[in-house]
Amino acid sequence: MPKVFVTRRIPAVGIKLLKDKGWEVEVGPEGKISEKELLEKVKGVNAILSVLTETIDGKAMGAAGKQLKIIANYAVGYNNIDVKAAKEKNILVTNTPDVLTDAVADHTVGLLFAAAQKIVAADQYTRAGKYEAWGPELFLGGDIFGKTLGIIGFGRIGSSVAERMHRGFRMKILYFDINRNPEIEEKIKAEYREIDDLLKEADFISLHTALTDATKHLINAERLTLLKPTAYLINTSRGPVIDEQALVEALKGKTIAGAALDVYENEPKLTPGLAELDNVVLTPHIASATKETRDKMAMMAAQNIITALEGQTPPNLVEELK
Repeated sequence: MPKVFVTRRIPAVGIKLLKDKGWEVEVGPEGKISEKELLEKVKGVNAILSVLTETIDGKAMGAAGKQLKIIANYAVGYNNIDVKAAKEKNILVTNTPDVLTDAVADHTVGLLFAAAQKIVAADQYTRAGKYEAWGPELFLGGDIFGKTLGIIGFGRIGSSVAERMHRGFRMKILYFDINRNPEIEEKIKAEYREIDDLLKEADFISLHTALTDATKHLINAERLTLLKPTAYLINTSRGPVIDEQALVEALKGKTIAGAALDVYENEPKLTPGLAELDNVVLTPHIASATKETRDKMAMMAAQNIITALEGQTPPNLVEELK
């Protein structure tokens, strides 16, 4: 009988798909599992259903044993998995693309508005009983309609954000990606720019790139100086894409207007000083956190496992293994 270990509790629909096969399924804790417990729990399993908080490296794969067939990641990103080690051991690695595109795009738009309109700070001010009268300069924010949005990483999520903001708010769209996208350029009149030029021109910059050696600290101290003093930086991709200490300094010095982050460089820890700033909006990595989306992710991860353990190629192999 195949054995599956799920590193963290995920929506029940995914677990049910696996159990309905009659397989042995063990589910880890609701919170983050320790490395020691992970190495113990994966022993003898045929499949690991991992979440992005768990590092599945060569050590974990070795602890599982030679019968390990697949690691199904409950996320679009998979930088928590050593894909090179998996390839060497003939272990399949899958992710959950597409199903969370709309939820993440929606959250990105929400963060953009929250940052520009100072919604969080205004909410806290009101709840604290400080609101006594309307004022001409009370929580002055920045306009959104008709402004320029620069998107770095123009895949599914980045292009979805672009379509929402262009069609709904007449924003001019600039983008950078390693691959040009003529179709979307024509569809919403998006214009390609190199990164530095994009940073100089955009009123809002939204990050949607994968985390690689090339994209770590893509937004660093030097590049932050390229932004307009009225610009806002949004990140719903991966935390290390931004040099968080450099961002703290830029926000403290008000060399940019503000930022909104759903992901962090040393997640879940925040760089000292970040939480005390009133010109940044912070959410706890919840961009895909809608019930519908998380259920779909659970079902997709489970189906990847089912397909692999039944001897077929799963539909969502990561790019390096295709």
